Amino acid sequence: MKATGQSAVFGRRKEPHTIIIARGNEIRHFTIRPWLAAFVGSALAAIAIGYLLATSYLVLRDDLIGATTARQARMQQAYEDRISALRAQVDRITSRQLLDQQLMETKVSELLERQSQLSQRHGRLGPLLERAENEVGTAPAEDPAAAGKPDKRAEVTGSINPPARNYAVASLSADLGAGDTRPFSLWSTRSDPLPNDSAADRADKLFVSINQSLKSIESDQLTRIRTLADNAYKNADAITQALEAAGLPVASDFGKSDVGGPLIPLDSSMIFDSKVKELDEALDALDQLKKEARQLPLTNPAPGHPVTSPFGVRTDPILGTAALHSGMDFRAPIGMAAKVTAPGVVTKAGWNGGYGRMVEVDHGNGFATRYGHLSEIDVTVGEKLDAGAVIGKTGSSGRSTGPHLHYEVRHNGEAIDPLRFLTVGKKVAQYL
Repeated sequence: MKATGQSAVFGRRKEPHTIIIARGNEIRHFTIRPWLAAFVGSALAAIAIGYLLATSYLVLRDDLIGATTARQARMQQAYEDRISALRAQVDRITSRQLLDQQLMETKVSELLERQSQLSQRHGRLGPLLERAENEVGTAPAEDPAAAGKPDKRAEVTGSINPPARNYAVASLSADLGAGDTRPFSLWSTRSDPLPNDSAADRADKLFVSINQSLKSIESDQLTRIRTLADNAYKNADAITQALEAAGLPVASDFGKSDVGGPLIPLDSSMIFDSKVKELDEALDALDQLKKEARQLPLTNPAPGHPVTSPFGVRTDPILGTAALHSGMDFRAPIGMAAKVTAPGVVTKAGWNGGYGRMVEVDHGNGFATRYGHLSEIDVTVGEKLDAGAVIGKTGSSGRSTGPHLHYEVRHNGEAIDPLRFLTVGKKVAQYL
């Protein structure tokens, strides 16, 4: 009873797990502690999990290795692609730089060639323009529209000197960049600089600016040459028309030939050569025409002095009867210098009947002039004279009623009215 009461108070005693092993008459027992049981269970669970993991690894190893290898291959391929792209970009940049350098050299060479061509043209134009200025530069026949424009000669001949050319090339070298190999006429026409312009853009604009300057010089050259040639034609036409209107001979058949043919376009160099040749021919023809006109007695032998007796039929001052007056009389005091009206050679110099003291000058082509009633003769027969040379002094020698200058013009020995020559001389004086 007491044991029962004690058990009820303190509860049931917990006995440890005991393993009993009986083998025949031999009985063994082992007491298993709770902690030992937990350890053994944990070890068995770890072994089971390890076995499962090992089995899974062996089964899935090939897949894992394949996935890892594929990922590494993808990463390597990506790196190689990136490296290839970078190398290609470097190659493009290098190639572009080389191409830009080649294009720059091409453009500079083209500019140098064009400026060299302009310099050569300047060498050809210098003497020709001076000659043209002397021949037709100040003639009134110049186009009025062109006359109102500023003189381009300084620009044409002075803008292509070597220092300017070297400076232009130096400027190019300082701002060279990318461009293209198109002709100048097809280059970009951008001219306003922008903040985001690259070196290539600035170089392109610089090339365009210099090209426009060169084209402007070329255009001015051609315009000037064309204007001078037109003036030469106009002056020659004016001289020819004046001489023909007076019935005077004109040996030059200037600008009268019939022409024609197909239209064949020319490049700038051929146009320039053609215009230079045209101007040169026009100046040669005009010069020849001027020489012919200057050989004619077209000037006034006594400028500023009135005519007292014209050419033609008149009342003879001594006999009072009708008579032919073979020249013109100019009122002139005794001792005034008498000047020849055109270049020539003295064929007579002395007393000649009613002329008194007379000088006759042969001007060629059958033309001759006579100067009568002189008080003094200052030339000799055979002497060559320039236009305006003094042949003597006026007077009243011979058959004369008072001091004056008797002036005659003869062609092949026949007297011609000097007024025709004086009228033509006034018209063409501005061209000669």
